[in-house]
Amino acid sequence: MCADAVKSKSIFDVLKLDANGLVAAVVQDVNTKQVLMVGYMNRESLEITLSERRACFWSRSRQKLWRKGESSGNVLNLVEIRTDCDNDAMLLVCDPVGPTCHTNETSCFYRVVKEDGALVLSGDGVATE
Repeated sequence: MCADAVKSKSIFDVLKLDANGLVAAVVQDVNTKQVLMVGYMNRESLEITLSERRACFWSRSRQKLWRKGESSGNVLNLVEIRTDCDNDAMLLVCDPVGPTCHTNETSCFYRVVKEDGALVLSGDGVATE
């Protein structure tokens, strides 16, 4: 398929939302390539993210829009969005301002699962559990 054909489609035409109207959004640091977090987006949060160039998600626990960094100031400046081959997940490539995790770790993925199932901390050393 030529590049022009891909350009003519909108993300909103091809994105496959789940039964709750959500899609998983993996956030990756543009510089380090580290996976920072996974959030969920609905159409409105995606529209906000695209227009403001800052990550906005749908909070499943609070049932409302959540602009990353609205209370902490640790925003995720959007560089690029990619979709997977099935259009049912997205990758947000971002330039983070401050730590991404609410524990003040750089990434929410600071625990390593060992072969025996034990969890070991392996982040910035900020989180204690």
